Amino acid sequence: MVLPEESELIERIALALIQRRERMGTAESCTGGLIAAACTSLAGSSQWFERGVVSYSNEAKTELLGVPAAMIGLYGAVSGEVAEQMARGLVSHSPVDWALAVTGVAGPGGGSESKPVGTVWLALMHGRTKVRVWKELFSGDRHSVRTQTVRSGLEALCDALEDRD
Repeated sequence: MVLPEESELIERIALALIQRRERMGTAESCTGGLIAAACTSLAGSSQWFERGVVSYSNEAKTELLGVPAAMIGLYGAVSGEVAEQMARGLVSHSPVDWALAVTGVAGPGGGSESKPVGTVWLALMHGRTKVRVWKELFSGDRHSVRTQTVRSGLEALCDALEDRD
């Protein structure tokens, strides 16, 4: 279910992408496709939304997005390096202009001292070069962490499309 404030963001994203004649896609781990679902909740989204890849396992990140297994081994699946590579992989493997990638620890388990529950890395890529990578530390239960991740990603995309990044 898409919240009213998300609906407004998605409508703004849709308008900007249509005006630019650009398309987007998502590479999602901890959100399990929630960002793609939010985008495609808008009728006519096929004009601007190309695809969503749910790469929940490390193997999926490697096979579907080209994230090197050695990178995951070195930095961990929840890292800025992996989030960036997920976005880069989506752009290089599909006809998208914008890629939004997320990887994190939604909980309730799986956290560590260095990566507690609520740690999420996001990456937004436009074209083949412009990448923004950022870390969030959300609070709350699993649903809350995932919802906040969707919101953060959509807000960043909207700001970038409206040239406020």
